[in-house]
Amino acid sequence: MSYIKPKFRHPDLPTNRIGLTEASYEGAISTLCAGCGHDSISAGIVRACWELDLPPHRVAKLSGIGCSSKSPTYFLNQAHGFNTVHGRMPSVATGANVANRDLTYFGVSGDGDSASIGMGQFAHVVRRNLNMVYVVENNGCYGLTKGQGSATQDQGSASRKGAPNPYSPIDLVGVALQLGATFVARSFSGDKEQLVPLIKAAIKHKGFALIDVVSPCVTFNNHPGSTKSYDYTRDHVETGVVMDFVPYQEEIKAKYEPGTTEEVILHDGSAIHLHKAESSYDPSDRLSAINKVQEYKDDGKILTGLIYLDPVAAEFHEMMDTSEMPFNQMGDTELCPGKECLNRINSSFQ
Repeated sequence: MSYIKPKFRHPDLPTNRIGLTEASYEGAISTLCAGCGHDSISAGIVRACWELDLPPHRVAKLSGIGCSSKSPTYFLNQAHGFNTVHGRMPSVATGANVANRDLTYFGVSGDGDSASIGMGQFAHVVRRNLNMVYVVENNGCYGLTKGQGSATQDQGSASRKGAPNPYSPIDLVGVALQLGATFVARSFSGDKEQLVPLIKAAIKHKGFALIDVVSPCVTFNNHPGSTKSYDYTRDHVETGVVMDFVPYQEEIKAKYEPGTTEEVILHDGSAIHLHKAESSYDPSDRLSAINKVQEYKDDGKILTGLIYLDPVAAEFHEMMDTSEMPFNQMGDTELCPGKECLNRINSSFQ
């Protein structure tokens, strides 16, 4: 079965300052599970880019491997895009950023893509303060490979097979703060009122901007013992063709005020507690931010909102004195300056 997004749009749709409707920032129809929080994140990126009047062709979106890394297909179809190998998106983002600093860079990753195989690359792109928005769509599992727990899964949390996770989780927010990230935020995929402003702020930030978004997986909650699980059904019926059907799930949404805690019931019946930072919270103190994240974590809560911001730190291009002219605008003289120039560069490293 194929799906085609209709091209007809109401002629009176509102436009932004560059004359584009919000539909101009959309992408292909999503093939993710119905109700997946990742689609809400994509919608948040669409809304943020439209409200900021970004020309779509001046945006570059990059990703690795995973459900999260499929989502750039579903927004900004007129933007540049590169789907890299698992965990290696930061390297490609760095190379592209060096070649053309004039684009707005979106890196979309997942908890497996960043906190496991890509952990080393994540650490270095943070400390280099590369000018990009780095969105982690964090669902605590590997959705493309049947829902194994990822490195961000909470200790004691049961997998789809019912076994509790024995390991301490990696908190990418805490890691980023320790590594010197200059913009750190966390949100929930179902809280559009909080997520969209955070994305807009991250786009405008000069340097590396991390947004860790809690995005529940709607599919892998069919634990053993459930009579609605796939395995139970296959064992008790005669089937002509073995196939999986992913049932529709309602998207989880949350709306709560700053300084309050909201209990969110996930699709498997478990609960997470989100705490929105107080309006008096000071995000300019790194040590305080680290302590605050740990404080709420120890209390079984997840702190959301803008957690840390350093608006004056030097970003990658300032530190490395990279070319202001994009490589694709240079001629042979700039790209191939000759043997003498190369010798001078080599001598400078001796």
